[in-house]
Amino acid sequence: MNEIIVKDKKFSVSISENEIKKTVKNLADKINADYNGKEIFFIGILNGVFMFASDLMKNIKVPCTIQFVKVASYQGTTSTGVIKELIGLNADIEGKEVVIIEDIVDTGFTMKSILSQLRQKNPASIRIASLIFKPESFKGGFDVDYIGFNIPNDFIVGYGLDYDGYGRNLPEIYTIC
Repeated sequence: MNEIIVKDKKFSVSISENEIKKTVKNLADKINADYNGKEIFFIGILNGVFMFASDLMKNIKVPCTIQFVKVASYQGTTSTGVIKELIGLNADIEGKEVVIIEDIVDTGFTMKSILSQLRQKNPASIRIASLIFKPESFKGGFDVDYIGFNIPNDFIVGYGLDYDGYGRNLPEIYTIC
């Protein structure tokens, strides 16, 4: 299935399921090597990260825990553009090695706010693992430590990423035509 329709838009496959699996395994191998002998506290950013986080965690071999959080930036039905809070982080991360798992980093504004909030909790370190990175859009001013795919500034769906709530269930990543 090279082309699909999601709601009212046409998309074509840009990253295959096999490419994703191989890349996720390679990211996990790098994280395992970097944290050999240490314990990791993973924080997954919902909703889009659920597939990536699941596959990544299946390949992590070092001791770890994971917690999922959401970010609140909406007031009614419109985004304020300002991330107000992390919802769901009820663990103490002081002194812990933290790896944030994100589905996509584009402008970096959301992640910048997340980093600011997490740094106030005094972890030993914070690194970021993102399946997708859009360097052309990025304005974040921070490092993304583990990147699966660098892509152009195109709209994508699949593998957890959505268009108006649809397409998250697709095993491939599709780019809008």
